[in-house]
Amino acid sequence: MKSKFYRLFGINVAVELLRPGAKWEYNGQQFTRWEDSRPCPSVEEVNDVMEKIMKFEESIPTLFTEEQLAKMKQQEEDFERAIA
Repeated sequence: MKSKFYRLFGINVAVELLRPGAKWEYNGQQFTRWEDSRPCPSVEEVNDVMEKIMKFEESIPTLFTEEQLAKMKQQEEDFERAIA
């Protein structure tokens, strides 16, 4: 099981921080739809924000209960089975 679970880390949060309210789609490599009057952020900009989010979350000494850890472990196992 992972030792840290990120709650804010993700492209959706990064794009929302960069361009609040923009409508977009991303295929894992590039934006495939951008509906906003502001320019589409570059992949590098998004990755930079995601790195900052991860560093921020890693700086927080989160403590989970045993019940929360068991639930998260089960969710992780369910996810792994679903993508196998």
